[in-house]
Parts: sequence; structure tokens; C-alpha cells
Amino acid sequence: MNYHIIAFSIGRILQTEAVLLALPLLVARIYREALYPFLIPMAALAAAGTLLSFRRPKNMTLYARDGFAIVALAWIGMSAFGALPFVLSGDIPHFVDAFFETVSGFTTTGASILTEVESLTRSGLFWRSFTHWVGGMGVLVFVMAILPMSDGHGMHILRAEMPGPTAGKLVSRMSDTAKILYGIYLVMTVVLILLLLLGGMPFFDSCVHAFGAAGTGGFSCRNLSVGAYGSPYFEVVIGIFMLLFGVNFNLYYFLLVRRFKDVFHSDELRAYLAITAVAVGIIAVDIYHLYGTVGESLRHAFFQVSTIMTTTGYASTDFNLWPTLSKGILVVLMFIGACAGSTAGGLKVVRVVTLVKAAVGDMRRMLHPNAVVTVRVEGKPLPERNIRGVQSYLAVYIFVFTASFLLLCMEGFDLITTFTALAACINNIGPGLELVGPMGNFSGFSVGGKLLLSFNMLVGRLEIYPMLLLFAPSIWKRRRA
Repeated sequence: MNYHIIAFSIGRILQTEAVLLALPLLVARIYREALYPFLIPMAALAAAGTLLSFRRPKNMTLYARDGFAIVALAWIGMSAFGALPFVLSGDIPHFVDAFFETVSGFTTTGASILTEVESLTRSGLFWRSFTHWVGGMGVLVFVMAILPMSDGHGMHILRAEMPGPTAGKLVSRMSDTAKILYGIYLVMTVVLILLLLLGGMPFFDSCVHAFGAAGTGGFSCRNLSVGAYGSPYFEVVIGIFMLLFGVNFNLYYFLLVRRFKDVFHSDELRAYLAITAVAVGIIAVDIYHLYGTVGESLRHAFFQVSTIMTTTGYASTDFNLWPTLSKGILVVLMFIGACAGSTAGGLKVVRVVTLVKAAVGDMRRMLHPNAVVTVRVEGKPLPERNIRGVQSYLAVYIFVFTASFLLLCMEGFDLITTFTALAACINNIGPGLELVGPMGNFSGFSVGGKLLLSFNMLVGRLEIYPMLLLFAPSIWKRRRA
């Protein structure tokens, strides 16, 4: 373990968060709100960051376990500091509640302890949603895009933070890859803001909802979420963009460089769109009797499938009142999630595709023991170690989910509330069913329950291993020169 490079990296990250707080500070200035809720955390972040990164380490070598530690500790630290503006402003007086809300923001979960949001300060609402946008593509990927970093250093961090079973470079330098990803991300966000403005949504609301859709987070500035605007236009536009942000961003780069074959032959993309279409069709038929017209049924089905599949968590209607089949499909979609390399959570479609193909391959081997069976994903043979990696990930995921579920059962809520609350947090979705449905919230959980769910949000966003490895004694052993 290279403690010096870990401290140095986290210091730079905290300094970056201090700079990010300048935006909600500007919003506070525009709306004539108190500035100290942001100035104090900015000063604390700048001081802590400078103290940790004051001296550049002589040995800049960073190993895989160092990258895991940096990512996990940085996300915890940024969430802790990021909660301070809510506490200081009085928007969320209790620190654990503010920490839960901030973790939910950075991990793009969208789960909230707030019973209503329209009474919050404008600067607080902006910071709450802006955490979605920063966390969507990755906090450390953002740092890599603006600060110089060695290629080896960046690769270990990218692998630890980027969602999906693999992470790679689009171009030769990792910093250039980060800039490309964030460039695409920024352009898509701006386009969405403009489209919402064209529909008549106020500029502030447009920014808030674009941040939530881009980061697939789901925080809104309205108590009724997107449904508050009562316009099919906003539901369709936001629904389409949620699906777009759930696509692997590498594919957008391939479109830019005219590698159309790589896009159209993507197994994950085809599966992602097929699952979405089938789910929309079944739910639209199932809820037709509630809305009376095909168009309205399709619109509500499309929006809710889009928001759950991409783990965004916006709501246009109370799907808690839908038939059991429709709610069951939404729960299944909670676990599948969207594509790897996107801003969404969940297991990821590529893992589901890999698991299905590996299972089919195993059954073929049972029937034909001498046959040579190759599992192909994205048109390429998948090495056995990659298949084992996906299967191991699922096993660890199930273990963490089961242990957390049993602990959460001690809260005393009904089974559906408990199960879907955990599913919503570990898959970074936001709303569940029953008490934590689209019209509910997580305020009823105890301090211990909120901390457990915060841990699960971080576990889900960071793909489990960085958070779990913090508890492994071997990771903290100093590496000998």
C-alpha cells in the first residue's frame, strides 16, 4: 500500500470538490440566500485537500489495491463534506440524514429522507441535483479530466470506479479518455436542458431535471417529480434521454469516429433495447384499464420502464398503485439496470447477457460432453476468467444483498418495503414500493438503517469490491520497495 499516493490523490479530489461548490454558491448569490453554508465547507475542503496533497510523493507508482482504496475513501470523504451545506443551511439539520441524501446524490441513487423538497433553498436544491451530474460519470473520472495524471495511475482508478465488468481506454491516454467521456456527457446534458426550456420548463427546473436524467439520479425540485408539470412532452423527452444516458458511452464515441459496425453489433445494446421494449409492451397492456387509452398507457409505461431500467427514479405517476404484474416487472428491472459504461446502476445488461450465455453453454456441455463450447459477447470469444469474474460478482452481490436484507429487517417494516428499499439503494434507483414508493421516502428508517443503506448505495455505485476491500486487512499492508 502506497499511503503517500493515496493521501495525495484524495487531497486533490477534495480540492476539486471545493471548486465544485462554487456553482451552488453562485446560485445562492443569485437568489440572495446565505453564502456561509457553502463557504465554510469550501474552506474546510481546501484546507484538508492542501494538507493531504501539499507534498508530491517521490514514488508515484499506484497499484490496483491503491486505486480501490482511493476510490472508496474519496467517495466517503466527498459525501461527508458534501453533506455540510445541507446541515449549515438548515435544509437537512441532522448530519446522518444529510449524509444519506448526499451519498444518494453522488451515487445517483435518488433515494431521499425528505418528506417534501419545495421548501428547500434554491442553492440546496441545485447542489443536491448537481451531485447527480458529477457522480454520474464518476467523481474521479471528472478529476482525471481536469487534472494531469499518469496513465497507469488513471487506469487503476478508472477500473475501480467505472460501472461494468471491464473498463478500457478509448484513446492512448487515460486523461484524454476521461475528457472525451465528459465532453459527450456535457453536450448531451446541454441538449436536454435546451429541449426542456423549449417545452416551457423554467431554467432552474430544467437544469435540475437534466442533472437528474444525465446522472440517472432522479432528484427533482418538485414534490410530485416530473409528474408535477402535467405535460406529456416532458415525460417523453426526459424518458428518451434517460434511455440514452443508460447506453454505454463508448458507443457514442464509436459513432463520432464512424465505427458504426461496433455500435450496431453490440449484444448489450440490442438486449438493452429489447428488454425495454418488451417491458413497455407488457406493462402498457396491464395498466390499460387504469388510463383508458393506448397512448396514455404507453406513455406511462415507457416513462416508468425508462426511469427504473436506467435506475434514475423519476416518477410521472404513482406506480405503487399499478397491478402486481407491472410492479413485478419494475422490480426485475431494478436488478438488471442499464448498460456498463453508462451512468446507470444495477447489475448491468452485459452481465445478464454473459450469465445467460454461460448457462446455455453449460447446458450444451452437459448434453454434449466432448463439444467445444465458446461463449461470445460483443462478437468476441469471452475468456473463461471473464465468465468466472461475472459469476463471482453475482455471488458476492447476492451475499451482500442477503446480509444487508437481514440487518434491515430489524427495522421492523413490512417485507415489500424492506426488500425494495434495499434493492432501490444497492442498485442506485431511488424509489421502491410501499412506504418507499414514488410518493414515499426513507425518513422512517433509523440512524443505523440509513447508514446501512448509505453503505449499500456506495457498494452498488462502486461495483461492490472497492467498498468491501476496505475491510480486508491485507489491503492496508505497506508495500515493500
